[in-house]
Amino acid sequence: QVQLVESGGGSVQAGGSLRLSCTASLSSYSLYCLAWFRQAPGKERDWVADIDSYGTTSYADSVQGRFAISRDNAKKTLYLQMNTLKPEDTAMYYCAARDNTCKLNPSSSAFAYWGQGTQVTVSS
Repeated sequence: QVQLVESGGGSVQAGGSLRLSCTASLSSYSLYCLAWFRQAPGKERDWVADIDSYGTTSYADSVQGRFAISRDNAKKTLYLQMNTLKPEDTAMYYCAARDNTCKLNPSSSAFAYWGQGTQVTVSS
């Protein structure tokens, strides 16, 4: 059974930082496209960033330059370093996995495996 488990969410003030982690029980983990999505109350689940099997990263414009996605294949763990956080970053953050190449600006439907989410709250 595939499991993705996020951790590291919390409450911070604007300008602060958080680091999210996502540990997966996936075989051939290194071959997966891994991503972070987020969903604010009453809004759709939006793509934040992804990283492919080569370590190539992509970011949504809203987080470019502030967030950094990375992966440790030996630990089967995905990370999201979030700096200079803004109140509009407040959302439930989800990690996701896709057993294929990463797609440009993907929708959530492109990913088969999901974590349960971790809440990030940024106060002004």
